[in-house]
Amino acid sequence: MPTVYMVQADSQEECAAELARMCTAFDLQPLLPPTRSTGTERWLARATAKAPEREVRGPAVR
Repeated sequence: MPTVYMVQADSQEECAAELARMCTAFDLQPLLPPTRSTGTERWLARATAKAPEREVRGPAVR
């Protein structure tokens, strides 16, 4: 399963703006658009890394 990044905010607009900023800054793709979280009444959105163009093998490189 790929790594998933999440944004939480008090408004839908703030959540969408931060999701867009993260996707641009870290080359991510949106996974879940801003959605109202039941129970917390906050907005959340998710993004994940874009799939590599080719398969990468071996230990993780820092």
